[in-house]
Amino acid sequence: MTPPLFSYRKHWAARFGTAPFLPMSRAEMAALGWDACDVILVTGDAYIDHPSFGMALVGRLLEAQGFRVGIISQPDWHSAEPFRALGRPTLYFGVTAGNMDSMVNRYTADRKLRSDDAYTAHAEANKRPDRAVTVYAQRCREAYAGIPVIIGSIEASLRRIAHYDYWSDTVRRSVLADSKADLLIFGNAERALVEVSHRLARGEKIGEIRDLRGTGFMVPRDWLPPAPATPDGNPWIELDSTALDTPGAIDAHTDPYAEHPTPSSPQAGEGSAQPLRFMSKADRHAARKAQRECTVIRLPDYEQVKNNPVLYAHASRVFHLESNAGNARALRQGHGERDVWLNPPPIPLTTAELDGVYDLPYARAPHPSYGDAKIPAWEMIRFSINIMRGCFGGCTFCSITEHEGRVIQSRSEDSIVREIEAIRDKTPGFTGIISDLGGPTANMYQLNCKSTTIQQACRRLSCVYPDICANLVTDHAPLVHLYRRARQIPGIKRIHISSGLRYDLAVRSPEYVKELVQHHVGGYLKIAPEHTEAGPLSKMMKPGIGAYDRFKQMFEAASKAVGKQQYLIPYFIAAHPGTTDEDMLNLALWLKAHDFRLDQVQTFLPTPMALATAMYHTERNPLKKVLGGKAETVSVVKQGRVRRLHKAFLRYHDPDNWPLLREALKAMGREDLIGYGKKHLVPSHQPAGTRAPCARKQAASPAPAKPARPAPGKPKSGKPAPSGDGRPHQVPRHPLTQRRSGGRSR
Repeated sequence: MTPPLFSYRKHWAARFGTAPFLPMSRAEMAALGWDACDVILVTGDAYIDHPSFGMALVGRLLEAQGFRVGIISQPDWHSAEPFRALGRPTLYFGVTAGNMDSMVNRYTADRKLRSDDAYTAHAEANKRPDRAVTVYAQRCREAYAGIPVIIGSIEASLRRIAHYDYWSDTVRRSVLADSKADLLIFGNAERALVEVSHRLARGEKIGEIRDLRGTGFMVPRDWLPPAPATPDGNPWIELDSTALDTPGAIDAHTDPYAEHPTPSSPQAGEGSAQPLRFMSKADRHAARKAQRECTVIRLPDYEQVKNNPVLYAHASRVFHLESNAGNARALRQGHGERDVWLNPPPIPLTTAELDGVYDLPYARAPHPSYGDAKIPAWEMIRFSINIMRGCFGGCTFCSITEHEGRVIQSRSEDSIVREIEAIRDKTPGFTGIISDLGGPTANMYQLNCKSTTIQQACRRLSCVYPDICANLVTDHAPLVHLYRRARQIPGIKRIHISSGLRYDLAVRSPEYVKELVQHHVGGYLKIAPEHTEAGPLSKMMKPGIGAYDRFKQMFEAASKAVGKQQYLIPYFIAAHPGTTDEDMLNLALWLKAHDFRLDQVQTFLPTPMALATAMYHTERNPLKKVLGGKAETVSVVKQGRVRRLHKAFLRYHDPDNWPLLREALKAMGREDLIGYGKKHLVPSHQPAGTRAPCARKQAASPAPAKPARPAPGKPKSGKPAPSGDGRPHQVPRHPLTQRRSGGRSR
C-alpha cells in the first residue's frame, strides 16, 4: 500500500519551523539557524512562493516533511560555482528546467529564439540554457561529486525514453542517459519525492531505491528487480513490445474455469494427483494484478527507433497504452550497453492529499530578492486558483495526459475557498476579482469514471473520443455548486473562468453553461475547436465541429437571456499532422463565413513524446496498429513555406498573407475564391504599402493587424490570444507535475 502523503514521521530538522521564503542565499540560511540544506532545488524559473510554481510547491511539501530546502534559481550555467551558492546538500540536488520545457520556452514553432521569458524577472530572455535539465544536472555533479541528483519537471518527464526532438530534428536519447542523473521522477511526483527523501534521510543509498512508482533509472541490460511479494512468488517476466501492438486490452483474459495447482501441489509428471481449485472473481483479479506487477515490457532500443520510423511509432503507441496507473506495467528501453527502466506511473493523489499540498504556508509572492521586478507568469496567475489536475481528453498534441495522467484529481470546496480567502487577505493589489478557477481544462472538476474497477482496467487513450464514454460521469453539479459558493465569499466581486473549456462536455450540462455564461464570462470565452475538418480532427482526437455549433447555440441563448452581448474566441492549429492544404482552405472559408478574424494563431509545434509528434516524425498513425505492414500513413507538413501557408489561411484577412494565398489558390484550382465579392477569400490586387503581389517569400510571423472589438452580432475575435505564439500549452504548476499555460482546452 502507498502511504498517505502526510503520514510520514517528520525529519529531525522540522524543529527549525517554517521559513518565510525558502532560502536562496547563505545569509537567509543563517537567519533560519541552518548550517546546511537537506535538499537543494535547482530551477530554470524565477522563484515565486506560490502553488502554481513548481519549486515552491515541491519545496513547501518537503519543508512540511521536516526537510531544510533551499532554492537555486536560474543559475549561470557556464560554470559550477553558482551551484555551490548554498553549500553541499545533505541529501540530494533536485533539478528542474522549470514549468515549461526549456526548448519550448526559448524557441518558437519556427525554431527562432524568443525575445522574452514569462518566468523570468522583467521577462528577460536567455536566463536558462537549452536542455536545461541536462545542463543543470551536469553542473550539480561538478559542484559536489557524490551527491545524488534527482531530475523532474515536464522536460524530464516527457523525455524519459528515446524521443523525437523537433529543434535538432533527431531522435535523442532518454534524458537519463544524457544528464547522468541518479533518478528521474515523472508525472505527479509528490509521492515518489516524499518517499525517496525519507529513505535517503534514513541512510538508504540512491542506487538501492528501485521500487518507487513514477521513477526511472539506468540499469544493466540483464537487470531485474526482486520479484514482488505475490502469493505464488512469480519471477519477473520480460515481454517484447512487438507482441503487444494491438488496440484494447493487451493481456489474454483469464479462463474462469481454469484449474490451478496449489503451491503445495506435486509437480506435473510426478505421478500423483493434483488438487484442483476453482478461482473466484477476486482470485482472478488478484492473479492478473500479480502478473502485471512482475512484468516488464521491452521497447525497441534507442538505436532501433532512432533510424526506424515504424518502430518509433510503435514504441510511442505502447508507451501511451501503458499509461494508466491502474494497469500499466514497467517499461525498459536499451541505450547502448544499459537500459532505461521506468516503473509504472504514480498513484493519483486523494482529495485530502491534494488539499494538503495546496494548504501549505506559501508566501504567495515572488522572493524579495526580485524587488519590484515584473514577472509575467506571476502577473498572469497571481489571482487565479487551480482546482484540479489531470486530463482525460487525450488530445494528441497535448503534454498533459502523458504527464499528469487521465484521472482527474480534484480539490475539495473547502480547500478552494480557503485559497480564495488567502488571495483576498494576503495578495497585494487584489481588487476583488478572481481571474480563474480552473486547471488543465475548466470543466473537468470531479469528473471521473463511474467505477474505480472499470477505470483501473481501461486502456482507452481518451474518455471523450471518438465519443464521450458511457462510463464517464459528466455531471457538472459539483462545479456549479463551487461557483455559487465562491461568489458568496465576502470581498469577492467577480470570478472569471479563464481556463479553456471542454465544450463537448459542457453541452451535457445546460445548467452549467447557463451558470458559466451568466456569471463568469467577461465578454469573451476561449474555446478550442482546433479545426473544422474530419481529417485533422481525427489525428488530434478532437470532437467534430458540430459540438462547437451546439455549444455556441447554448452560449448565445444564455447570454441573450440576461441581456449580454458576449462572444466566443475559438482557437485553431495550423499545420497539424493529418492536415492538407484543402483542410486549411475549408477552415479559412468557415472563418470567413462566421466573420472571424483571428489576431494570433498557433502553428503546430512537436513536443517530446506527444502522439502528434510521433505522427510528425514518422508519418504513421500510432493511434492504430503500426506493425505487420498495417500502419496508416499520415500527411505531414514540414516544409517552411507550406507551414507558413497553413498559418496564412488562418489569417486570411491580413493583406501581408494575400500574395501567398493567391498563389496557393491558383495552384489548387480555386481561382474562384480570388476577388472582391462576399464569397471570395482574398482580393485580386494588393493594397499599397503591403507585400508586392510577386512576393514569393512569406514572413514567418507576420505583423498582426490592429485588433478591432467585434461589432454587435459580428464575433470577430479581436482579443489577442495569450497562447497564440506557438507555445504548446505547458504550464505553471510544479516541476514534477504541471498543467498548460494559457488555459486552452484540448
